[in-house]
Amino acid sequence: MPLRIAFHQRGFTLVELAIVMFIVALLLGGMLLPLSAQQDMRNQGDTQKQLAEAREALLGFAIANGRLPCPASGTSNGMESPAVGGACTNPYDGFLPAASLGLAPIDAQGYAVDGWGGNPINRIRYAVTTANASAFTTANGMKTVTMTGLAPDLKVCNAGSGVVNPGTLSADCTAVTSLAADAVAVIYSVGKNAGTGGNGPDEKHNPNPNPAAIAADRVFVSTQPSPNFDDQMIWLSKNILFNRMVSAGQLP
Repeated sequence: MPLRIAFHQRGFTLVELAIVMFIVALLLGGMLLPLSAQQDMRNQGDTQKQLAEAREALLGFAIANGRLPCPASGTSNGMESPAVGGACTNPYDGFLPAASLGLAPIDAQGYAVDGWGGNPINRIRYAVTTANASAFTTANGMKTVTMTGLAPDLKVCNAGSGVVNPGTLSADCTAVTSLAADAVAVIYSVGKNAGTGGNGPDEKHNPNPNPAAIAADRVFVSTQPSPNFDDQMIWLSKNILFNRMVSAGQLP
């Protein structure tokens, strides 16, 4: 009688499969956070580059036109409002006039958007001083007033708790929280949490979709990133503006 050898195929048990799936889930879960963090870093880097390019574009516009552009309004399709400058319709709570500046990329309505773009709330914001009867946004207004007479008045604080008289034209930073007391323009993104805004006191002083009174004053806050603050901001110094315009023959 021939010898028969039995071969048995052994598969994975349900317990073993469950263990494998658990390990895979742990590995994937460990990868998701770094990938998300990397995407956030890319968006932040792209946004910072956009802000720097916007500031250079503002300087170029000033050299070519003898004035800074007004911010775009919510209905001006990325063009400054009004189109000829002068007294701006939204000096403190407008948008970067990307269409007027010839910047790209822009959304379908002509507005520049930050690294988290795709929604109107992610449009890059721009505020400009109204000092000296809007001389900075009036053709040859700066030349008429002269550099010694010009007094830009946008403020940047390093903490919302350092803002006094918020929501009014007399809003200001305390001495220890002041980053800029005489900025000509402020350019910024409201960051990843644009749709909801931060819960702390800092972001409330930048025009997230929060109270209009707070968005209407001349004070802005730029501080270290935190769970409640992810705005990115740069501003234009009067000295840099004057230097570029003098070099181009637009001043004095």
